[in-house]
Amino acid sequence: MAGMRKNLGRALSSNAYPGRGIVVGETKDGTRAFFAYFIMGRSENSRNRVFRAYGEEIRTEPFDAQKVQDPSLILYSPVKAAGRHVIVTNGDQTDTIAASLAAGHCFRHALMQRTFEPDAPNFTPRISAILHLGKGAEDFSYELSILKCGDKKGGGCDRFFFTYTPERGTAHFLHTYKKDADPLPSFEGEPMRVALGNDLSAIAEEIWANLNEANKIALVCRTYDLATGASAQVLKNKYTEGSHA
Repeated sequence: MAGMRKNLGRALSSNAYPGRGIVVGETKDGTRAFFAYFIMGRSENSRNRVFRAYGEEIRTEPFDAQKVQDPSLILYSPVKAAGRHVIVTNGDQTDTIAASLAAGHCFRHALMQRTFEPDAPNFTPRISAILHLGKGAEDFSYELSILKCGDKKGGGCDRFFFTYTPERGTAHFLHTYKKDADPLPSFEGEPMRVALGNDLSAIAEEIWANLNEANKIALVCRTYDLATGASAQVLKNKYTEGSHA
């Protein structure tokens, strides 16, 4: 397949604030589907979060409930399973996609109903992914999407969809912000093609270690065995029992 694969760690370490990020692909040995989702924050409200696992579902929850100012855009389920599909997003569009699939529709149909986040002046993009696991390696595929503000005034929504045939040792990385600035500039272009290894713990550590220390908040990485469906997961939170947000 065309295009060189970049190093994910270097891509992360060179950007102080990519915001929220999704990485989806296939392990180097071709036996497992992979995804990662991370969140970062600059404000106290955004930083006051942890990931909690409820079976296959991941939820963002307050680290300190007394410090929550506005829960509308920070508390949601970024990961949900829907049959043989796994949904990964940066907002409550997770639920929109799950409802669309349940009604017999598709990923694209769901996201045509949604727009970017109403957080002027940033107008944060909604980024989403879906893993179609099928019944084996030959059935695995994945899609990504970004919904972006069409202008600086919060006008029309530009919707982009990307569908991929998996390639061993390759993943695609999509994030919300181009760089750290005020206001935050939205991601531009296609998802970045990055190299992916086999060791789930090592991949998770590479991502976590290269996220900006001041801004990183939480990370979940998961694999699915393409033959058996068995999953494995690594979850990391910056704030844990006894720490301070």
